[in-house]
Amino acid sequence: MPPRWPRKPDRKDPEFRKLDDRMNFAVHVAVAATINSGLWFFQNITLAKWEWLPLLTAGWVIVLLVHLIYIAAIANYSPTPPKST
Repeated sequence: MPPRWPRKPDRKDPEFRKLDDRMNFAVHVAVAATINSGLWFFQNITLAKWEWLPLLTAGWVIVLLVHLIYIAAIANYSPTPPKST
């Protein structure tokens, strides 16, 4: 069941930005897990020796960690001030 938002979604809303960033991170983790587990599965089934696969997995884990650090510690979810005209 997808999360429901009680009001009109707007990237200017700090709570919505935070939820949106966390949902994007969850999708990123799911895609990484799906692709990496599939590649490791086919490597084991075909008895292949793909030397690049551990590097790909490590690189993707690093990207996921950077993404997590950004949404958990760096991202600023404070309300944006109204623009003056």
